[in-house]
Amino acid sequence: MKTEIEIPVNRESKEFNIDIIRDDFPILKTKVHNKPLVYLDNAATTQKPQQVINAMNNYYRTMNSNIHRGVHSLSVVATEAFERARIKIKQFINAFGKNEIIFTRGTTESINLVAQTYGRMVVNEGDEIIISHMEHHSNIVPWQMLCLEKKAVLKVIPVNDKGELIIEEFEKMITERTKIVSVVYVSNSLGSINPVKQIIDIAHKKNIVVMIDAAQAVNHLPIDVQELDCDFLAFSGHKIYGPTGIGVLYGKVNLLERMPPYMGGGDMISKVTFEKTTYNELPHKFEAGTPDIAGAIGLGAAIDYVTNIGIEKIAKHENDLLVYATEAVSNMKGLRVIGTAEEKCAVLSFVFDNVHPHDVGTFLDFEGVAIRTGHHCTQPLMNRFNVPATSRASFAVYNTKEEVDILIRGLKKITEVFN
Repeated sequence: MKTEIEIPVNRESKEFNIDIIRDDFPILKTKVHNKPLVYLDNAATTQKPQQVINAMNNYYRTMNSNIHRGVHSLSVVATEAFERARIKIKQFINAFGKNEIIFTRGTTESINLVAQTYGRMVVNEGDEIIISHMEHHSNIVPWQMLCLEKKAVLKVIPVNDKGELIIEEFEKMITERTKIVSVVYVSNSLGSINPVKQIIDIAHKKNIVVMIDAAQAVNHLPIDVQELDCDFLAFSGHKIYGPTGIGVLYGKVNLLERMPPYMGGGDMISKVTFEKTTYNELPHKFEAGTPDIAGAIGLGAAIDYVTNIGIEKIAKHENDLLVYATEAVSNMKGLRVIGTAEEKCAVLSFVFDNVHPHDVGTFLDFEGVAIRTGHHCTQPLMNRFNVPATSRASFAVYNTKEEVDILIRGLKKITEVFN
């Protein structure tokens, strides 16, 4: 039987051809309210190319079985495909070894895993954890829970009016009690690109461990965990054209080996008696139960897809769209952009003076345009900018300037209707 998954690659990998790329995404042919879909909600989740759909279908059609423990051929092939996906991710973020790649359900579970294992191991009463004012709730609540349990202190790096972290204040916050720094790489609400390498270097001078939330960075920026020297890094598959329900935790092997397991059962054990359990080696120690096998294989196909196009080409294309859209709304009466950091990517967040973001989203939906409105799971950041919510257009590899034009025409109609 076949031992390789057949994953069609992009038909033209050397050139950035937007027409070919759009053909890879069947959902883009959808019509909404009888108008072509303009999907600009990519910070929430990206659409999936046919290559990812094929890879997942292929698993269920040709090799569906459980992994790691079976000796029959289907299990062997499925295990090889699952582990091959892990190697692709290791190479994509330049981890030192594949045992540093833990499959999780997503960024949220990855952060919770670190908080409830490494965090519980090193944080004691009176110790400090530093996050930023820019964090998604998933990088706030797990640390709050840990601080509550341990009677530790949560500190918050402030954000300036542009939506940039104030690094000078971060440096002042660090004390001998600081144990962990956990910050977002790219803001899902503002698009700000944070200087995470600088933050890591500052923290490491004090021997402080740093976790990076790369959920909004992994599909826009090249990530090299060895160059960053981050201790932990998390991202979700569905943000990078992969399936939902699968994500990654990267951790330095020396830290992962010291950490206790997060959940018990399944593949995380080596030997069990009623008296004692011996845990499996990395990375399986943190992968209890039957994993999302098809999801991991689909994520591997998504990594292939992005790699074939080139993350740098994707980033340039998205930046061109962001600049084009930002210029188009800059003189629009009654509209204010929230988040004007010098370093941004892929996200245009804005408010109207006299139109609620939910009305903006509903109006644009009738134009076929899908954006996200609300607090984007960053309520403290909304409070910082004194707004209850924003409208957010976020761009991906398959978006075009023509789609931005449709968005802008919709926004102009809103100003006409509501004025």
